[in-house]
Order: sequence, then C-alpha cells, then structure tokens
Amino acid sequence: MSVTGLISEGNPAMTTHPLTVLTYNIHKGFSPGNRRFVLHQIRAALLAVDADVLFLQETQGEHNGHEQRISNWPDCAQFEYLAQGRWPYYAYAQNATYNAGHHGNAILSKFPLLSWENINVSPFRRASRSLLHGVLSIPGGDSPVHIICIHFGLLEVERQRQIDTLCARIDSHVPHDAPLIVAGDFNDWRCVAEQRFYQHLALQEAFHSLHGRRARTFPVWLPVLPMDRIYFRGLQPLSCERLLHAPWPHLSDHVPLTATFQL
Repeated sequence: MSVTGLISEGNPAMTTHPLTVLTYNIHKGFSPGNRRFVLHQIRAALLAVDADVLFLQETQGEHNGHEQRISNWPDCAQFEYLAQGRWPYYAYAQNATYNAGHHGNAILSKFPLLSWENINVSPFRRASRSLLHGVLSIPGGDSPVHIICIHFGLLEVERQRQIDTLCARIDSHVPHDAPLIVAGDFNDWRCVAEQRFYQHLALQEAFHSLHGRRARTFPVWLPVLPMDRIYFRGLQPLSCERLLHAPWPHLSDHVPLTATFQL
C-alpha cells in the first residue's frame, strides 16, 4: 500500500442537506480520442453542476511533456486547477507513475476532509488503480460520511483482487452504521461485483435503485457499457442521472454520473 497526496485548507460550505456527488473519469483532461485538451471546459461544466463532492479518475498530477507543448496547460496540478474557488478541500492519490509525470484519483469537496488514505491496487506501474478513502465532516450531520473513490482494472482477475481489498477495507475501517458512498470507474461491464457488494457490504447502486437498470456510461459517443457507478449505504438516494447533454459528449470518453442523497 502507498499513501501519497495533499489536503488543502479552506472554509467549509455551510449547506448540510441534501448531499450531491459526481463521479467522472476525466481522461487526463483530453477529449475522446485525445483530439483536444479540454480541461478548462471540464472545469466549466463541473462548476455548472456544482456538486458537493467530486470523485475524479485519471486526474493528471504532472506531465512535463504536455506542460511544454500545450499552451493552455494549467500552472498547477489538474485537481488543484479544478478545485479553485469552489472545492476548498481535496485529496490526490498518485498511482500511475512514468518518466513524464503521474496521474491518479482525486476527491474534491466543499466539506472538510477529516482524514484520507490511498490504497494503491495497481498491478502495473503505469496503471491508475486505487481506493482513495476519505472521511468527510458535514456541518450539522450526525456522523462523518465515508467516501471511497474507485478506479479498477480492465482484467476480471485483477478486479477480483481489487474487490477483495475494497471489502476488507470497508470491513476494517468503516463502521456499519456510518454513511458510505463508493463511486468511480469500476471497469466492471459484466456487473460481476454487484452481487458481492450487496451481499457482503450491503451496498446498493444509486442509478439501479432509482431507475431499475444500470447506467451505461462508456464510451461517451455510444454509451453501452455500465462502467461508472455510485454505491451507497446509510443514506437515502433522491436522484441519480447520467449527464448526456452538451458539453459532456465533447469532453472525456466517459459519461459522468451525479447523485443526490439525504443524510
């Protein structure tokens, strides 16, 4: 296991209920097919949604080559750029490391992060696979909210080990009566993990609970695979939607999911 990253200082948001979250694989700030650098448009779209907590995957922490070649590359890490002025608390988990830089998962929050830890479950050095586990303090809330940002592997045998690690982490670090949200890019298009999550962890999936089907989120130009999900327990889901309207189809190769919960 490895622990890397950063927590920022800031003022907590004052609103308490409901809690809105968004999960999004931002594809390192590039459009589908890597045709254009669109991080600035992604930030504008995220600001328009204005979720309380963002679960972000494939967030570029540093890339020396892009910084030199792309004129509008931000002068800070992508998660810091996206967080500016709206999400004063954030954690970044560096998982994939290479000569030019690194990328990983990030949590951006309007509410204070009491603690966080990254469990790197990448079998390969360049893969971005982790469980980024944070604990949120919600003003007026009865108890802290546990949140886990996920990016699992492409191989089923790899995902099985990662699911084992997730189950063990939740069993050992999350009280059963504590509110919990697990969201991200599961790469589990066959939905093998679903039954295990429900039976072992009592987790339910927000989109499936509210709509009776799974959200198809990949690829963005013709979403047929249910890759991205928002699981929960100890909260009441009020809504869960795919963001299919403009500008989202022109940004990442994934469709973002947003959900609102009553604590």
